[in-house]
Amino acid sequence: MPIPQPPGFLNLIERFERSLARVLAALLGVVLTVGTAQLCLGTAEALWRMDQNWLGGGMLALLDQLLLLLIGLEVLQNLAAYLRDHSIHTELVVLTALTAVARKVIVMPPGSDKDPMALVAAGIVIICLALAYTLLRTKR
Repeated sequence: MPIPQPPGFLNLIERFERSLARVLAALLGVVLTVGTAQLCLGTAEALWRMDQNWLGGGMLALLDQLLLLLIGLEVLQNLAAYLRDHSIHTELVVLTALTAVARKVIVMPPGSDKDPMALVAAGIVIICLALAYTLLRTKR
């Protein structure tokens, strides 16, 4: 049996949660804006100097940073959905996790394929997240 809480107390907690989510969303927005500017400026500078090996580590570094910004954007969408609907959208969270694991696989450094267990584990996580996403979509 749940302990009854005074309505004012629960209202105070809800207002605190929403205020904290707004602060986190604003902070994440600033970080994403600065990160995007740094990515653009750094890429433009590397293109201008022509000293970056884009077919080597340069492309992996660029993809890593780009995917990290996209993950941050998805987290911001999660926060916005929470503020808008007063609930956590599980489908968005699973999609964000799937993007994060895919990022790890995509930017896996050369030589990491020597550890087959890491590849198997990443594959299992991707399959489970994709299955969870499919189940959530069909349930809707």
